[in-house]
Amino acid sequence: MGASKRRLLAALALAANAIALRHGPALAQSNESVVLPEISVTNTRLVGGTGGGRRGVASGTEADVGTEPPAETAGPSGIVTGTIITGASSTVITAQEIERSPGQTIQDVLAREPGIQVRSLFGMVNGASTSVDMRGFGAAGTSNTLVLINGRRLNDIDMAGVDFSALPKNSIERIEITRGNSGAVLYGDGAVGGVINIVTKAPIDVPPSARVQAGFGSFNYLEGNLSANTSANTSAGQFGSSVYANAIRSDGYRENNKLRQENAVGDLRWTDGQGTSAYFNLSGDHQHLGLPGGRRVTPTTSELVTDRRGAATPFDFGERQGINATLGVTRELWQGTELIVDGGVRHKNQESAFFNPFGDSGFKADLTSLSITPRLLSQHVVGAAPGKLITGIDVYTSIYDADRSRHLSDPPIHRYDLKQTTVVAYFQETIGVRPDTDIAFGGRVQRNQISARDRFDPNAPGALFAGPQGVPLDDSEFQYAWHMGIEHRVTQHVAFFGRAARSFRVPNVDERVAMSPFGVATSFDLKTQTSHDVEGGIRASAGPLMWQISAYYMGLENELHFSPATFTNTNLDPTRRYGVENIVTWRVSDVLRLKAGLAYTRATFREGPFAGNDVPLVSPWTGSVAVSWDIYRKYLVLDAVARFFSNRRMDNDQRNVQPLIPGKAVLDLRIGGEIDKFFWSASVQNVFNTLYFEYAIASAFDIGFYNAYPLPGRTYLVRAGMRF
Repeated sequence: MGASKRRLLAALALAANAIALRHGPALAQSNESVVLPEISVTNTRLVGGTGGGRRGVASGTEADVGTEPPAETAGPSGIVTGTIITGASSTVITAQEIERSPGQTIQDVLAREPGIQVRSLFGMVNGASTSVDMRGFGAAGTSNTLVLINGRRLNDIDMAGVDFSALPKNSIERIEITRGNSGAVLYGDGAVGGVINIVTKAPIDVPPSARVQAGFGSFNYLEGNLSANTSANTSAGQFGSSVYANAIRSDGYRENNKLRQENAVGDLRWTDGQGTSAYFNLSGDHQHLGLPGGRRVTPTTSELVTDRRGAATPFDFGERQGINATLGVTRELWQGTELIVDGGVRHKNQESAFFNPFGDSGFKADLTSLSITPRLLSQHVVGAAPGKLITGIDVYTSIYDADRSRHLSDPPIHRYDLKQTTVVAYFQETIGVRPDTDIAFGGRVQRNQISARDRFDPNAPGALFAGPQGVPLDDSEFQYAWHMGIEHRVTQHVAFFGRAARSFRVPNVDERVAMSPFGVATSFDLKTQTSHDVEGGIRASAGPLMWQISAYYMGLENELHFSPATFTNTNLDPTRRYGVENIVTWRVSDVLRLKAGLAYTRATFREGPFAGNDVPLVSPWTGSVAVSWDIYRKYLVLDAVARFFSNRRMDNDQRNVQPLIPGKAVLDLRIGGEIDKFFWSASVQNVFNTLYFEYAIASAFDIGFYNAYPLPGRTYLVRAGMRF
């Protein structure tokens, strides 16, 4: 870390200490009428994906730069209402924080939250190929972090992970983060490290408006954004509609790293104001991205340093098109009880070319997912205690077809056909057993059925260098998840929370296909991963100061792991994770706010040949410090985020013998504002021009040999737009 960066971090720490010494006694003696804020929001899993705030409350307006986020409310007798699960560590990121983030992407916004680690492969490509990992799963982080939009699953049954870049940022009202595996009861498999729920803006009961924005930045980065919404009150009820669209072009930091991306989201809402509402959401996206590969490093060469922007694979590329449609209806059956029925279809088409003279290097895949998710929400009284029950049935069917060929234009060598169906029943009950104490308990039973086939063409070009035909698989199993949580408010300013939970993750289709080494027929048969968590923590407030700390332990069996060196997947020997996460927010004054986070994450193998070793790609220490300053009302505002991560093991280094990915600290700055309907911003990422990388693949045999993915130094981004 350079001297300038050390001075910056030291200055921030000294400023925070000075404020604490100056205001600490006053905060401790603050007026007793100020109560501990409940972190609680409307449960988007329960309102049919309406995406807005509470029924009858407008929630589709743009966040004004420099204004305070709206307050959130608690349910009856303090029962937490929302995707925030009783007993779990949770965070809500508001639209204002997203708007004012000096980072370029949604992943940049998430990276400042304790317990979340991100890994970028490329720079200035709108976050494409950037993975999000909650609580230290390394290479499998995307498959162990469940992402929702308006309470509905976005994770597919392949390994591609959720592409946050396909969602226009200004369509987001808030992001709800629930850490740990308790979300598995409500949302299903894959919620092992945690749940990220993206809530979009609702167009009901908002005045007609439109927004246009353009931006440009380093490496010929160009973007355009357009949004509009309208609503109307008629004799048939309230109608609302909105559309969000953007387009991005960039050459990228590396050679052969050009990005072309277009996204669009349309939303139609209706409510009769008497307990019945409906919505229809349609979205589409397209992305083309050059894939430059890693830069090879050996003990005797320094190619990474001398040619960071070069491409090891100057012709490889990936392309994706997706379309999603969701329809839902909510009906109040009687006071306090609602029935929500919604369903959706998602289709994704992918193709990529890896120019390799051997084996199957052309890839085409089609994935279609169908779902229907009826559920019931009931608020009731158990004895004298208020309660809230969530119960429902989920049915998901995914159909996956993939062709592997020598080149994209060649007949396929392998044609994989897989179909996965899950049928689920679940419930979760939350009871306010006392005015100061809530408990929650729930369970989920899920039947997973998989059918897999491989059609091998020995006459296809390149078949001689490909593996043999896979063994057919027809299998089904039952899995279960449970959660028990408690929150006890000791005083108006201090609350304790704790939980215990079990969750699971079903192998995805890419893991099943690539589970055998070269020359061995795949059987598609991997075991389901399971985890058991315990967690406890404290939330406290003192006037404008709020603090949360939690500690957790997670034990996993049959953890699913991908080796990029052998291109195979397997079930690991038992692994474990434990850690501590801190979140502090401080409203120093009406114009100055601080937010800091610090996390210690320990991920190790418990048994087997690597017992005691670190799981690769997990930094033990991560943290951030953010400052938000309204220099002159909303006309001129400044935001800064300093983020750091400690050394981490390279991918494929389970033996812990290779060099470490060096830990780094980076600082991002943004200055912006708005005058009447005009708004603007100028941001600098990586202010100190730090040269670093977040991902590298180690050689399985040669010490000191690895492929790294270098990231850019200092970059710039300017945006401006108008509201109408």
